[in-house]
Amino acid sequence: MTEEPKIFKQTEQLIEACLKGERQSQSRLYNLYCQKMFVVCLRYSKTREEAEEILQEGFMKVFEFLHQYKFAGSFEGWMRKIMVNCALQKYRSKGSLRPVIDIESVTAEYGENEDIISKIGTKELLNMVQQLPPSYKMVFNLYVFEGMKHREIADLLGISEGTSKSNLSDARTILQKAVNKSLQSPQVKFN
Repeated sequence: MTEEPKIFKQTEQLIEACLKGERQSQSRLYNLYCQKMFVVCLRYSKTREEAEEILQEGFMKVFEFLHQYKFAGSFEGWMRKIMVNCALQKYRSKGSLRPVIDIESVTAEYGENEDIISKIGTKELLNMVQQLPPSYKMVFNLYVFEGMKHREIADLLGISEGTSKSNLSDARTILQKAVNKSLQSPQVKFN
């Protein structure tokens, strides 16, 4: 048996045990996925504490709706959608998703940014994404990390497609400026 089907079978067995209410299996499932899901939550939050809150809410939903998972497709992808939806719900409840239109209308060139991560570090880049205004951050994350189209983002956030495109463009511009500023500063970078 190759590694991928073996892992799928183990995850399937773990899910079935969780559905039977086995607390130890629930703990194992949480421990298996909490780090990956925390990274997802961190991208959508402003602080570590907020990400932890989203993670906990997300896992509560995972266990609440686990019976709806049909063992078709990626379980990790299914969980990821729940975490993203929890993050979106948190921002909706705060009223933080009002569309932000046009901080600056600057077109940035992206083609010459070969390997930014090796130059500034993933933690610093994640921090830059976290500092974006909430609606820019949401659109950026949904488009870049979740692979959603502007029409889907617009429907999900209750904004127009044009606003989604504008917010993505502005988010990229802000990030481009932050990256350029970081690359120009003389501090030592750590990954």
